[in-house]
Amino acid sequence: MIRIIVLIAVGYIGFRLLKSWIVKHISISQAGTNQPPGEIDDIMVQDPVCQVYFPKRSGVHLHRNGKDLYFCSPECRQRYISNL
Repeated sequence: MIRIIVLIAVGYIGFRLLKSWIVKHISISQAGTNQPPGEIDDIMVQDPVCQVYFPKRSGVHLHRNGKDLYFCSPECRQRYISNL
């Protein structure tokens, strides 16, 4: 009976050690990206209509009076144009 308890305990400890080793090595390999550290991938901009922040690259662009405006959706862009 004691032998079974010891085997279960050793198996459990071995499983936990193996799991922590795997998780540590997977998270280290996923942390590396093709982008150098400190380089900004994208910036957040605010929609002038609904005041929501969103990534600039996913926004809807409008160039008006020499200014670049970005909107979260085509609907917000249309509401902005309608209110002019």
